Amino acid sequence: MNCTYKQMMAVALAREIEDGKTYIIGTGLPLIGGSLAKNTHAPHARLIFETGILEGNPQEVPTSVSDLRLNYQASVLWPQFRYFGYQTLAAARGEIDAGFLGGAQIDPYGNLNSTCIGDYRHPATRLSGSGGANGIATYCDTVIIMKHEKRRFVEKVDYCTSPGWIDGPDGRARHGLNPEKGPRAVITQYGVFRFGEQDKRMYLAEIFPGISVETVLENTGFALDVSRAVVAREPSDEVIRILEEKVDPARLMT
Repeated sequence: MNCTYKQMMAVALAREIEDGKTYIIGTGLPLIGGSLAKNTHAPHARLIFETGILEGNPQEVPTSVSDLRLNYQASVLWPQFRYFGYQTLAAARGEIDAGFLGGAQIDPYGNLNSTCIGDYRHPATRLSGSGGANGIATYCDTVIIMKHEKRRFVEKVDYCTSPGWIDGPDGRARHGLNPEKGPRAVITQYGVFRFGEQDKRMYLAEIFPGISVETVLENTGFALDVSRAVVAREPSDEVIRILEEKVDPARLMT
């Protein structure tokens, strides 16, 4: 392979971004993916950040969503309370194509836990909580970035912080959520996972070169369909050059 697995994840994230559409981007690899998309196939994608910066055009990767490099060519610099109001209204109106999320646990239907490990009232570990993630998962399609470990990919999350497909194709509608919105993809160091049209259950769609199906299954805590998996397309040398020389020259995240 002509790149690292973190770079493959960044490229996979960038491929989820289409030109001219609007995305909520968070800290970490989503910043790399967003910057890479803007510098390659999606120069007119609109990236918005929870710190109140809208449509920034970072020329190299910011270190967080508060990094001033996000301000470059931004159309709006809002106080955070205005951003949260905008995000809720814009998402409810269908003006945001997808949000990028992470979590401590995920189940086969893309429900995320970032609240606690163990019983909510007596947790083994208390986590950071929702932030804006629940609002994003409620109203938008989502792309989820996770470290692939058996303790994270579980049959049932200890707490549902951000709803996925709940428990199947009718789950969101039964809970009063838009049934047309939900998890679109999960990206890990092993590949890209998607959700079945009929059952809304996670399956392995693309496996990164050099990763075995056995490795994926060994690190997944629930039954996973791998029959549809294809080997992910490697990025071109030009994409890797842009990633290494322009987007993340200090190799802070890749």
